[in-house]
Amino acid sequence: MIVGEIAGQFDTVREKCPLVHCITNYVTVNDVANAVLAIGASPIMADDINEAADIASVASALVINMGTLNQRTVASMLAAGKAANQKGIPVVFDPVGAGASAFRNQTAKAVMENVRVDILRGNLSEMSFMAGLEVSTKGVDSSAEDEKNDSASVAKNAAEKYGCIAAITGAVDTVSDGSRIVRISNGHPMLSKVTGTGCMTSGIVGAFAGASDNMLSAAAAGICAMGIAGELAYEKAGELGTGSFHIAVIDALSKIDRALAAERIRADEK
Repeated sequence: MIVGEIAGQFDTVREKCPLVHCITNYVTVNDVANAVLAIGASPIMADDINEAADIASVASALVINMGTLNQRTVASMLAAGKAANQKGIPVVFDPVGAGASAFRNQTAKAVMENVRVDILRGNLSEMSFMAGLEVSTKGVDSSAEDEKNDSASVAKNAAEKYGCIAAITGAVDTVSDGSRIVRISNGHPMLSKVTGTGCMTSGIVGAFAGASDNMLSAAAAGICAMGIAGELAYEKAGELGTGSFHIAVIDALSKIDRALAAERIRADEK
């Protein structure tokens, strides 16, 4: 049942072509825009305080990513988030590097206190921190020490704490609304060797959220999309190296429809 629920999202996003407002980091902004386009949505990358709220208010979804954090964009994130909330537009928050610095911790707290987040997506270290656990975050990557945490428990606790969907990406991905828990086994290890696949995933999740009323299946669909794309990209270009693999991921995202997703999704629900 869960596979069909997730797969159905793929044709919907292409039919609706939602406008996804991304306030993301400058290392990956081009990749995020291309990934959102490839999955069938329309990206706009507006992070200036003079227009952030206006753009968010007319978008189908807002994605906030604190990868390359600076004080200027924090104000834009909060303004955009509040505008999205006022319009009932779903908000996806990627707390990149949460737990790694006081500034990141303060920003993550400010976003969660001032913006109603619909989907919170991060790696296990970041999500463990957001759930209130002690962490040993390794920059923007999940640390080996934090990988010992039980992802299902962390996702459930984070979802309950914030009243949102909590999505944890890793070797096996976990998505929870506080009661339902979906585990996803798609993906390829080479995805971790390319900068921006996490940011791209959050952008894609925003695309599905902007086209759906079901935030659990939207989050799961976005994560499955990147996992499947990684598998297809490795089959096509993995032996050529990370540069070719990187481009092949975008190619693969552009080809995934409901039928292909239903065939490739490896997910189960507890």
